[in-house]
Amino acid sequence: MFAEGKVEVSRDGKYLSTLAPGKVLGELAILYNCKRTATITAATDCQLWAIDRQCFQTIMMRTGLSRQAEYTDFLKSVPIFKNLPEETLIKISDVLEETFYNNGDYIIRQGARGDTFFIISRGQVRVTIKQPDTPEEKYIRTLSKGDFFGEKALQGDDLRTANIIADDPEGVSCLVIDRETFNQLISSLDEIRTRYKDELVERRRLNEEFKDLRLQDLRPLATLGVGGFGRVELVQIVGDSTRSFALKQMKKAQIVETRQQQHIMSEKRIMGEADCDFVVKLFKTFKDRKYLYMLMEACLGGELWTVLRDKGHFDDGTTRFYTACVVEAFDYLHSRNIIYRDLKPENLLLDSQGYVKLVDFGFAKRLDHGRKTWTFCGTPEYVAPEVILNKGHDISADYWSLGVLMFELLTGTPPFTGGDPMKTYNIILKGIDAIEFPRSITRNATALIKKLCRDNPAERLGYQKGGISEIQKHKWFDGFNWEGLRARTLEPPIMPRVQNATDTTNFDEYPPDSDPPPPDDLSGWDNDF
Repeated sequence: MFAEGKVEVSRDGKYLSTLAPGKVLGELAILYNCKRTATITAATDCQLWAIDRQCFQTIMMRTGLSRQAEYTDFLKSVPIFKNLPEETLIKISDVLEETFYNNGDYIIRQGARGDTFFIISRGQVRVTIKQPDTPEEKYIRTLSKGDFFGEKALQGDDLRTANIIADDPEGVSCLVIDRETFNQLISSLDEIRTRYKDELVERRRLNEEFKDLRLQDLRPLATLGVGGFGRVELVQIVGDSTRSFALKQMKKAQIVETRQQQHIMSEKRIMGEADCDFVVKLFKTFKDRKYLYMLMEACLGGELWTVLRDKGHFDDGTTRFYTACVVEAFDYLHSRNIIYRDLKPENLLLDSQGYVKLVDFGFAKRLDHGRKTWTFCGTPEYVAPEVILNKGHDISADYWSLGVLMFELLTGTPPFTGGDPMKTYNIILKGIDAIEFPRSITRNATALIKKLCRDNPAERLGYQKGGISEIQKHKWFDGFNWEGLRARTLEPPIMPRVQNATDTTNFDEYPPDSDPPPPDDLSGWDNDF
């Protein structure tokens, strides 16, 4: 931000404008990592105030946590909230809206119907009651910061019994929640499914089976994919020609250079503990001086992105099946407080039976109950608004991305796309209602996408009362055989051709690895890998 002087803004050598004191520049760079879109040249001597991204994000995180703690403390003092779990109080604090009233404004009028509850966050109010057969109002008491009123409206008794009048020369601010929002959030939000109760036994069996396997016991066959950190190879265990595996090979130098050490270690921990039919299994990890390796389940049906690219788009039934697979994966992860954060067709693999599995858990993170995270990550087209705005996010960001995935599967392109990440983020911030839906998307599909892509995270389907089952019960899924999906007896819409354990015909061809080996041994941070 400018304190003194003037600067000129140009692009590709062409003058665009002049900025004077009070103007800001580079504001988007503190939100997310993107290339500069213009050149700024000092036209006179200048004095500027600057802040870097890390400092800004730390301030936003501390401010968000401080506000959350303050609002939660307010709620704990209210009788109807005091017995609610901490994580539920945090969710309610997230949806409280701050509303300002001028001195003398009637916030509540006696005899009126209402469904709103108020907590005073600044200033004070006067409580009065209108006397029968007289226009006068009798003063009852004064309420100030931390006091509340209108709580009966949340329980259905919505006839107001007193007047509440702003009584502060500087005005009054109140935190407000309505009955519908309140009822949507009051439920056993942290209910954990029990159908996975035997998973630890199965995980131990898998871990035991591969306990003594060494890296030199694996024989590479072909390259399945090439990513930012390295390659994924199809391999077999020497002496076993009936099975194959995917070996993800990651360069330590690149991980360190991009500061992804924590993400990689988190990926290893989360995948190493998971045992779900809709999540790719991790069997064992290896490392040497230059690389980290992850031995995973091979999904020989290929990437869903490749199938979508070849077909252009999917019909309603096909999209429903693949979306349901993701819903099951999210059900498993979210019940364990794990946020995924990288949903896109490229991270959905088809197994040989045509079922979809989530892969690539580099951005996944386990959250404490009711808590948020502030790390900016994800694919631009799939990033939720609260991530862009650095407000803190939780599993509700995954429901946003589920709506984006539905739209992309049905049309071939995601709803929010721009020429560069910055334009994409600006389109996302305008909201789903600014997007024109093609007529090919059915009314029920449109309704579900819009309920998943609500700007306010607390209003998204899947995050409210009833949890993820509200998505499963949506009209778009009417008649869908969820039990058949879980039992893997439901016939997939597309059956990939996989002749044997070494068939790679469903993957694009990649040339052999010609990269020179990375320099130096960068071990130390990966001791637990």
